Amino acid sequence: MKGNVVASSFQRVLLVLVCVIAILPFAVVIGLALTRDDGGVTLANFPGVAREFDIGRAFLNSALITVGAVVILLLCSSLAGYSIARNHIVTNKVIYYTFLVCMMIPAIINSVPLYKVMKAIGGINSPVAMMLLLATNAMPFATFLIAGYMSNIPIELEESAAVDGASAMQRFVRIVLPMLKPVFMSIVIIQGIGIWNNYSQVVFYLQDASVQTIPLAMQLFFQQYGAQWHLMSAATILAMLPALFTFVFGQRYFMSGLSAGALKG
Repeated sequence: MKGNVVASSFQRVLLVLVCVIAILPFAVVIGLALTRDDGGVTLANFPGVAREFDIGRAFLNSALITVGAVVILLLCSSLAGYSIARNHIVTNKVIYYTFLVCMMIPAIINSVPLYKVMKAIGGINSPVAMMLLLATNAMPFATFLIAGYMSNIPIELEESAAVDGASAMQRFVRIVLPMLKPVFMSIVIIQGIGIWNNYSQVVFYLQDASVQTIPLAMQLFFQQYGAQWHLMSAATILAMLPALFTFVFGQRYFMSGLSAGALKG
């Protein structure tokens, strides 16, 4: 009994330590963002960032590309996952395992061929082309989750609707889609936040200042104001707010959708 108490106490202390280590960087950034040059506390750094840094345009570009890419991703991956889960044919199995292989390929390997393709189709400095590219990159993982999650949805629901005369598309839209909300939210949190923060790819394809997203604009801002830690911290907080709100409001569905989609397939 004493050993169990010691082990439990050690686990609690370890958990508190991990939480402190995780929270510490955020606390430092928040503290710097609320500090003046003379050491006083102020909120003026945030409007100061807005004046010095065209963050509104960068936010709009990021929001447009992220929302567009996520909508395309959810639409295409849900259709692909539905087909893979419900139609057990050789072609679907090949596609499914191809997606799994694609998840193992480092993105850097595709950089040169992707750039050639984007340039050939006029996709440089094109938000629409960027949406399609980012959605395509995220599709293997999203399809994998949705196909696994579909295994938890009883096929009898669709069979009953089919008896009532519902077509395949009607069954998908009216029965399946509403039940995919948890896994959709998991995809939005994981891939949507990744798309919002994407730098390694947009840096190649969004070269014009008018279409640059938050990560690119932040890089230019840091280059210009790199020594002003209070402005850099304020800009960092503003840039991460959408991702933070997305996770806070969607986390109730996050684990259920992620675990159900990953464990079955």
